Amino acid sequence: MSKVAKKPEKETLVLGLDPGTNVMGYAIIAVRGARPTLIQYGVIHLGKYGDHALKLKKIFERVLSLVEEYKPDHVALEAPFYGKNVQSMLKLGRAQGVAMSAALYREVPITEYAPKKVKQSVTGNGNASKEQVAKMLMQVFNIKEQPKLLDASDALAVALCHYYQQGDITAAKQAKKTTTWTDYFKANPERIQ
Repeated sequence: MSKVAKKPEKETLVLGLDPGTNVMGYAIIAVRGARPTLIQYGVIHLGKYGDHALKLKKIFERVLSLVEEYKPDHVALEAPFYGKNVQSMLKLGRAQGVAMSAALYREVPITEYAPKKVKQSVTGNGNASKEQVAKMLMQVFNIKEQPKLLDASDALAVALCHYYQQGDITAAKQAKKTTTWTDYFKANPERIQ
C-alpha cells in the first residue's frame, strides 16, 4: 500500500491595522490550518511629523511597504470610534482612508471592525480595557512581554478578530471582500453619506 503525501496547507496572511495620526499599530499573522501565528507587530511613529498631510503620506508609504513586503491575503482595520471631538474624528478617518487606499492600491481585500467587536472577539468582553486585550493576546500568541505601546497589540487584536470572524479564512471566505473602491462602496453602503 502506497502512502499518499499530505497536501501542504495554504498559509493565509492577515495584516491588522490600528489607524492613528500620532502612533499607528500594525500586525501580521499567518494562519495555517486552525492556528494563527504571529509574524510581526509594532508601531509606526508619526508624532514627529508636524504637518497632517505629511503624516498621511507616511501612513500610505508604510502600509504600502508592509503590503509589498508581506503580501497579505487580507487587511483588517479598526474602524474609528465615534467621539465628541469632530477634528480628531476627521483626522482619524483620513488616516484610516489612507491606510485603506494603500491596501486597495495593491488589490488586497479589506475589512473593518468596530472597536467593541474586536474586544469581544479577543476577550469575550466588548468593554475590555486595552490592557486586558493585550494580556489575552500574550496568552494566545505566547508573547513574553507586553508591548510598550498598546497600539501594536490593538492591531494584533484586529488581525485576530478577522481570523475569528471569518471562520476558515484559508478557504478565502470574505464577508465584505473589496478589491476596488466600487466593491468597497457596494459592500459598505452605510459608509456613504
